[in-house]
Amino acid sequence: MPQVVASQPQPPGVAPLRRRKLPAVAAAPWRTRVLNYVLAFVTVVLVVDALVGDKGLLDTLRARRQHGALVAALAQKRRENVRLRDDIRRLKEDPAAIESLAREGLGLMREGEVLFIVRDTQSPAR
Repeated sequence: MPQVVASQPQPPGVAPLRRRKLPAVAAAPWRTRVLNYVLAFVTVVLVVDALVGDKGLLDTLRARRQHGALVAALAQKRRENVRLRDDIRRLKEDPAAIESLAREGLGLMREGEVLFIVRDTQSPAR
């Protein structure tokens, strides 16, 4: 019987505990190959889905371009709103602005003004 060094004495006739060596289970080579193919296929599917799938990379890039275009359009509309508010304020407060608009848009004149109409005439044919 081999000699066992332990802190507690062993009762006679009891062998010390040892780990059993389990036999190595080797997978068949075809199983390993099939598993590799399956994992490669799943990886390819996941990568393709990440690129072109719903909420994939291409969708994200398109959404960013669309967001940029919408931000630019919104900024342009805000500038136009500021200009229109300024026009409204001028038309409410400034009589000269109303007069200018009436002269240009409606062709109105003040009393006492003289209107000159200049027409181009064609030169006589030779």
